[in-house]
Amino acid sequence: MVQAPPAQTDATVTLRDLVEEINRYELVISEWDTHQQAIVNHLKNAIETLHKEALARIIRSVKQESIKALRNAVEDEVVYGVLRYHDLVKAPQSPLVERIQHALAEVRPMLQGHHGDVELVAVRLPDTVEVRLIGTCSNCPASALTLSQGVEQAIKQRCPEIEHVVAVSTVVTPHSAAEDTSMQHEVAWRLVTALAEIPDGGVLDVKLEGHALLFSRHGMNVTCFHNACSHLGVPLDGGEVKNGIITCPYHHFRYHLATGECLTVREVPLQQYPVRVDKGRVFVQLQ
Repeated sequence: MVQAPPAQTDATVTLRDLVEEINRYELVISEWDTHQQAIVNHLKNAIETLHKEALARIIRSVKQESIKALRNAVEDEVVYGVLRYHDLVKAPQSPLVERIQHALAEVRPMLQGHHGDVELVAVRLPDTVEVRLIGTCSNCPASALTLSQGVEQAIKQRCPEIEHVVAVSTVVTPHSAAEDTSMQHEVAWRLVTALAEIPDGGVLDVKLEGHALLFSRHGMNVTCFHNACSHLGVPLDGGEVKNGIITCPYHHFRYHLATGECLTVREVPLQQYPVRVDKGRVFVQLQ
């Protein structure tokens, strides 16, 4: 029997020390029976829900008093690690994304002067950027000119490696959904990618409107999950995929990609999003 390790008390302990301590306790729990493990996981989920709500309220309060103080706090690796685990802070942007955002900021005052705006939807490496025109710019007869002479030019000036700037619709309804009257009150479908971009038998990670998504494909069947292991919330896209099962690269929790079922602890499945495939295009509902 593995003995539980003593608790860390050093105030200078690092994030790595804390994670390693968690791993040691997990090793102890791994020797328990499934019923005991399930109880621990339910307790863990309840505590994490409480902590996330408390942290969210602290962030809202600190923002009102001093955004600088909040930024200083997030620079601490332990604070940042916990907030990232609870999806309360965004991952750092890549230098390319930062340059694209700067380019959009340059043209935004001009668009806002005409009651419009623009937002970054996705970066399709190596050379394509997808944007969304908002407000009057989305249906203006001159929107193509706005895109080519305004948005596109600004992006290419700051990002010469980008060759294509594509405007996507705010809401896209697949053909099959439009024909089905029972779908009229559903949440809008978002166009994400082409079916061919998802490896058959593999996975594709996508960032869409602040959501970290993980797509899996087997032939024409596509599933989509929140790209986070239900165990400790780490990304799954770097994990091994074999026989329709993905294994978390950190602590080896295993998930069935057809259903999201966790094969390690069945009480903690992946969060799943509705998916629709229409004419070689993949759509997702985010709510």
